Amino acid sequence: MIRVVLPQHLRTLARVHGEVTLAVDGPVTQRSVLDALEVRYPVLRGTIRDQVTLQRRPFVRFFACERDLSHELPDSPLPDAVATGAEPYQIVGAMAGG
Repeated sequence: MIRVVLPQHLRTLARVHGEVTLAVDGPVTQRSVLDALEVRYPVLRGTIRDQVTLQRRPFVRFFACERDLSHELPDSPLPDAVATGAEPYQIVGAMAGG
C-alpha cells in the first residue's frame, strides 16, 4: 500500500484524517499514485493537477524520501521506500506571499 500525506485543505475536501493509503497497480510512479488518489477521492480531481493536461497545479509540490519530486517526469518510478509503504508520498501546498 502506498501512503499519501495530503495538505490540510485537501484532507478537509476529501473528508479524510491523517494519511491515506492506496493500492497502485503496476509501476509506482507519480502519475499512478495521483491516478489512484483521484479514483478513490473524485472530489480531488482538478485540485492537484489540471484535469485536461494533467500538469501539476502551481503551488503544489511533491516530496518523497526528503526529495522534491515536483519537476520529475510523472512516469519516473518513485523510490522503493514509497513503493513498499515504508515512507509516504507527500503532496504539499506551497506558500507564497509578499
